[in-house]
Amino acid sequence: MAGTLHSDELVRSTLAAVAPGTELRDGLERILRGRTGALVVLGHDKVVEQIATGGFPLDVEFSATRLRELAKMDGAIVVDRDITRIVHAATQLLPDPSIETSESGTRHRTAERVAKQTGYPVVSVSQSMRIVALYVAGRRIVLEDSSSILQRANQALQTLERYKQRLDEVTGTLSALEIEDLVSVRDVANVLQRLEMVRRIKDEIADYVVQLGTDGRLLSLQLEELTGGLSDDLGLVIRDYIGEAKAGYDDEQAIANLEALDSTELLDPVGGAKALGFTVVGDALDSSISPHGYRLLSKVPRLPGAIIDRLIEHFGSLQRLLAANLEDLMEVEGVGEGRARLVREGLSRLAETSILERYV
Repeated sequence: MAGTLHSDELVRSTLAAVAPGTELRDGLERILRGRTGALVVLGHDKVVEQIATGGFPLDVEFSATRLRELAKMDGAIVVDRDITRIVHAATQLLPDPSIETSESGTRHRTAERVAKQTGYPVVSVSQSMRIVALYVAGRRIVLEDSSSILQRANQALQTLERYKQRLDEVTGTLSALEIEDLVSVRDVANVLQRLEMVRRIKDEIADYVVQLGTDGRLLSLQLEELTGGLSDDLGLVIRDYIGEAKAGYDDEQAIANLEALDSTELLDPVGGAKALGFTVVGDALDSSISPHGYRLLSKVPRLPGAIIDRLIEHFGSLQRLLAANLEDLMEVEGVGEGRARLVREGLSRLAETSILERYV
């Protein structure tokens, strides 16, 4: 899992380095327009030195124009990991020939083998095919123009808007059920499913934002507007119910279980319930459960997280919190009359709003 996470981070950081608006992307596009090929290693160490022969050392500041001019010569270009210096040019790369490669062209075969042997990303610009291929973390990624990526990103954004609307509906229903103490395992599983669906689409669009670079600024703002606080909501729902499911089960395990669900499992409430630690047998999905109150208390304005923790530790459940008067609330450390009134009135407003939205 850790290796996969590291690989995903390397892919994202490399895509960001070659995104529109970067000096490297400008240089690659200049090479394409000049109808020449190129092989660029994005990193330099002893391993790279060992498989590089010939050419000449440079150690000059990186620029798009320099990259373009050096690409006119035969051989590869080696830059440092931060892509701030050009280290070598016109060098011949001789990677281990026993390394497996699915490529057929000489330049692409070399690029894939060098990437696998050194661990550094390698960019291959094909003169004949007019494409830029990126070899990183065992993957081959063909760089696309912004218009193609934007088209897919906008389609994903429309899907996200629909899913977010449905998520708002099920969380609103959950709030009303929590107030009335009518929550079932199925209700919580439905909310967890929707939160995970929205998170997955969010991550997909976030990848598009990385690939778009400066062309993705508007998309980034739209994404943040739609999904701001999403991870907080997921964490609060889990904290509200995880103790009801399995003793000793932690938030990280529940989140990991949700992320591990495939698309079919995610559509089944049983998947969400099991991810939270519930044993789903017979009519278990319709079993009644009660929240601690983390999610609803987080909606009360100007209420610090430490006070929320103390309130829940003191009262134990949302229903006991709803039944508490000012004197009861003031027994909690750090809760004076003003803060007690804030909690009392905040929960009352939330209860009224949730019930009205459900039944009107």
